[in-house]
Amino acid sequence: QVKVAESGGALVQAGGSLRLSCTTSGLTFDDYAWGWFRQVPGKAREGISCISWDSSDTYYADSVKGRFTTSRDNAKNTLYLQMQGLKPEDTALYTCAAAVSCNDFFALIRNNGRLNYRGQGTQVTVSS
Repeated sequence: QVKVAESGGALVQAGGSLRLSCTTSGLTFDDYAWGWFRQVPGKAREGISCISWDSSDTYYADSVKGRFTTSRDNAKNTLYLQMQGLKPEDTALYTCAAAVSCNDFFALIRNNGRLNYRGQGTQVTVSS
C-alpha cells in the first residue's frame, strides 16, 4: 500500500521559516521526480517546486524562487521543502506529489491532471 504524508505545516509570522517533510512508503521513491504544489480554496493549484530523481535538477515557481528550497533523501524516502521569508500570500495547503519528470509534474498541475501518488497536504498559515 502506497502512503504519502506531509508534515511540518504551522501558523507562522511573516518573515518566519518552516520546513515541510513528505514521507513515503510502498513505492520506489527514487523512481520519480517529486514536487510540491499549493492550493488556496477557490483558486487553482500552483506548482511551486520540483526535484529530479537524483537531485541533479530543481525547479521553482517565480513566486518562491530565492526563498524556498526543495531537497530529497532517497535513503529515507523523504522529500523536503525549506521555506524562508514567508509572506501572508504563501498561506495555503501544501501537498507533495510524484511524477515521471519535473516537466510532467508542472504540466499535470497546470492542466489539473491526476497525480497518482500524492499526500493529503499540510496547512501553512502566515500571519502579517
